[in-house]
This record gives sequence, structure tokens and C-alpha cells, in this order.
Amino acid sequence: MVRRMIGAALVVLGLALAVPAQARPLKVVTTFSLLAGMVETVAGPAAEVQALVGPDGDAHLFEPSPSHVKAVSEADLVIGNGLGFEPWLDRLVESAGARGKLVLAAGGIPPRREEDGAIDPHAWQDLANGRRYVATIAQALSAAAPDQAAGIAQRAALYQQQLQALDGWVREQIATLPPERRRIITSHDAFGYFGRAYGITLIAAQGLSTEAEPTSRSIARLIRQIKAEKVRAVFLENMSDPRLIRTLARDAGAEVGGTLYADALSPPDGPAPTYEAMIRHNVSVLVAAMSRN
Repeated sequence: MVRRMIGAALVVLGLALAVPAQARPLKVVTTFSLLAGMVETVAGPAAEVQALVGPDGDAHLFEPSPSHVKAVSEADLVIGNGLGFEPWLDRLVESAGARGKLVLAAGGIPPRREEDGAIDPHAWQDLANGRRYVATIAQALSAAAPDQAAGIAQRAALYQQQLQALDGWVREQIATLPPERRRIITSHDAFGYFGRAYGITLIAAQGLSTEAEPTSRSIARLIRQIKAEKVRAVFLENMSDPRLIRTLARDAGAEVGGTLYADALSPPDGPAPTYEAMIRHNVSVLVAAMSRN
């Protein structure tokens, strides 16, 4: 009897040892919330994702804490935007002694440049670029977890289809407005790729970074332009100081048309908790406001 029990236990143990242990999820650190959402969608159970700059946070003004340094040091992958969006990223990766690969989601995307030659890093505002982000993220995840590559590829392909459909919806919404009404004023210049892709004229009170401070002369010029072009709505951004845009609206006789999500997603209970929801929210708010121009 004892021998049979021992034998049965050894068989069970042998079966347990024969089943390969499930690989632990990848530890992925992204620089800001929008990238975290993309990675979570593509990775599924293959990764645990942490964003250094969370919902409603301003990546331009981010200052890493010791906990951020620790997270980067332990990550299997660090995924940033690139194009100068995170001026602190290289220093952080170096100081953390990061063992994981640094991947730039906007790598390979031809950058949009301002008149002064400055690179616009907000490439995700064009959904065609968003799809390239997904491809880059999927490639990096598959290389880091080849045993999960099939699932990653399936989720990435579905995500690509959803973003392509969303791009078509955006174009349909913008097409409801005559070209002369497609003008907006925003807090800072984060919608250049969006405007170029979908035929909207944008004017921004600040530069490409929220660190830039507009001069009194540039504000006065902008107020005159708002009045001359009869732009009825100006827009706040969720991670910007609202005082500037409210002052512009008051002095130019315009109105605050709503809150846009540019550099950060909303919290889960907000109107823009994912990349797709962010685009849908922004387009709905913009079209409603531009119809009054």
C-alpha cells in the first residue's frame, strides 16, 4: 500500500515537472499614459505595464523620482515616444543602469517641423502614425517574449484594424464642416500632425512644449487673429494651465470650447482613458466647436 502511494506521488510529481512553468510577464515601463495603453492592448497577458507619467500628467515637465529610477532599472523594455518628447529619457535610462532595451515608438516616422525648424514630437495625433506605433511596439514585445509572439501579433493586427476604421470615422466627421470653418486655437502646439492629416488650421498660444511661455506680443497678435478670423472657440488641454487660454477667450470675445486630450489620457473614469477614446473625444469636441466658427 505504502509503495503504491509513493509510486502514485512520483507519477504526479513527474507530470508536474513535465509541464513547463508559465513565463513571467514582461516588465514594461513606458514614458507616458498613451503609450502604456497601447502596450497593454498589444501585449495582453504577456506584459505588466507601468507609465512613468500617468493620466493627466505632463511629460514635458516630468522629474523622475527614486521609484521611477528603480522601475526603469528593473524593466525588460522601456518604451518612449522619441522625437524629443522626453528630454529627460536618456539621462534616466543611463542613471538607472537599465538592463532592458530602450524602444522609441515614433522611431522611423518622418518628423513634422515647425517654421523655425523645431521637431514636433506629437506624431500620435495622426492615426496613420498611431498604427506605426503599434507595429513598433508589437515588434519589440515579440522580440522580448518570442513564446508570446503569436498572441501579440493577433492583438496588434486587430488593433491596427480598429485604428484604420477610426481614421475613416475622423475623416467623415471633419468632412461635415466646410474648409473655412476648420480652425482651432489650443493651449500649446500639440495638434500639428492632426491638423496636417485632417485638413484643420491650428493656432497655438504656446510652442511645442508646455515649458514654453508665450510673450505678451504673441498673445496680443493671437487675440487680433482670433477676432479677425472670427474663431469662436478656444480649447483647454487636460495637462496644461487653463489660465492662459481662459484669458485669451475673454479678451478675444471667444469661448472655451472644451477640454482636449493631447499629451496624456484621462483617468479610467474620464472621457479619454484609451488612445481610441481620446481621438473620438477630441474630434467630437472640435467638430461641435468649429461648427460655430
